[in-house]
Amino acid sequence: MVDLQTQYLKIKDEIDNAMQGVVDAARFINGPDVAMFQSELAAYTHAAHAITCASGTDALQLALMSLDLEPGDEVITVPFTFVSTIEVICLLGLKPVLVDVLPDSFNMDVDQLENAITSRTKVILPVHLFGQCADMERILSIAEKHQLYVVEDACQAIGAEVRFSDGSARQAGTMGTIGCTSFFPSKNLGCYGDGGALFTQNDVLAEKIRKLANHGMPRRYHYDCVGVNSRLDSLQAAVLRVKLKYLDDYIAARQLAAKRYTDILSGNKGFQCPAVSPFSTHVFHQYTLKLNGLDRTCIMDKLSDSGVPSAIYYPMPIHLQRAYENLGYAPGEFPVAEELSQRVLSLPMHTELSEEQIKYITDILLTF
Repeated sequence: MVDLQTQYLKIKDEIDNAMQGVVDAARFINGPDVAMFQSELAAYTHAAHAITCASGTDALQLALMSLDLEPGDEVITVPFTFVSTIEVICLLGLKPVLVDVLPDSFNMDVDQLENAITSRTKVILPVHLFGQCADMERILSIAEKHQLYVVEDACQAIGAEVRFSDGSARQAGTMGTIGCTSFFPSKNLGCYGDGGALFTQNDVLAEKIRKLANHGMPRRYHYDCVGVNSRLDSLQAAVLRVKLKYLDDYIAARQLAAKRYTDILSGNKGFQCPAVSPFSTHVFHQYTLKLNGLDRTCIMDKLSDSGVPSAIYYPMPIHLQRAYENLGYAPGEFPVAEELSQRVLSLPMHTELSEEQIKYITDILLTF
């Protein structure tokens, strides 16, 4: 699904030198590469502050921790997402309130958003799924109207850009109160382990997040708040500093691969290719088809027999998962999310896909 080995070999000398530099300096925690990467990441995204942490999941948790929410406060998000989005809400004693997603972009159905707002609602948490952004202009307008925070789950969409009606454009993770991203190895900007970051334009929130991520310490052995231990280590920062220079190239390669897939498959009624929203670029963290009347298991078996991996993101929406039965949602309440879980199929998507590989994969699909 992701050819990290070939990607590494193309930048091997730079990666090896960067990691060796950290080893030589023996500055493994909060070394200079961490500070430099934060600065470079902020410059790339045009965020006032980019604050690194240990994972995308931690980024989401730290974002919510920084907002002084109280147990029982409600956070509106979606059921069709990776579990981290809702997991952190529950871990903090907050209440997830779900709205369905759109059948084409798979992102939050903003038409349903205002009906989900109550007197306990404090946060809207849109997920920029598979590489393109939710309708942030409308979400931000609703949030302003109801005086709500917006925390963006941009863990799959770094580098995607939203175009607003006034002609301005902003990157995923930089539009809300706080944005979160992940550097899991398979991400468009991935390290060689776990890692994450938060973005904010708010100086006060940035300082608070930095403290929360470091045991609540503004300076050594002085604690202003109850925090956690969530740091990006220096080796991962060194890797990310190298790869950040190539992120635009990586995005372009994914977009080209997606276009090739779509050009070949879009004429076949059995496959519904990914839609690209008119207001957001798509960086294709995943290339996810919807199958129309085809047996997904048989297709996956046929691909596997031919040496081609595939994946289902996600086979069961969160509200139907055993761990989240206590949220009180029943089958049928989010019909789009439930239908998607039965019909989606993700194909290999990475920076090293060749024309020959894409033709090989699509030939199998079209033969089926």
